[in-house]
Amino acid sequence: MADLPRLGMGRVIKVVGDGPASERLRELGFAQGTEVYFCRQAPFAGPIVVALRGYQLCLRLGEARLVLVEKPGGTI
Repeated sequence: MADLPRLGMGRVIKVVGDGPASERLRELGFAQGTEVYFCRQAPFAGPIVVALRGYQLCLRLGEARLVLVEKPGGTI
């Protein structure tokens, strides 16, 4: 999902891993098929803000890389 700023919108394929960060992302609503929208990014490759399920969430790029998304029409 770290590439989401270039796409604008994507759909979650899956969350990679079994660690605490991956589990927390699943708890926050990153489930298969969920639509995720890019809102903004902090300067100098900082965290990104995404919108999903009616709320906004700020993620570090390392956390965002755990979420695999596809853009409408193809996989990232």
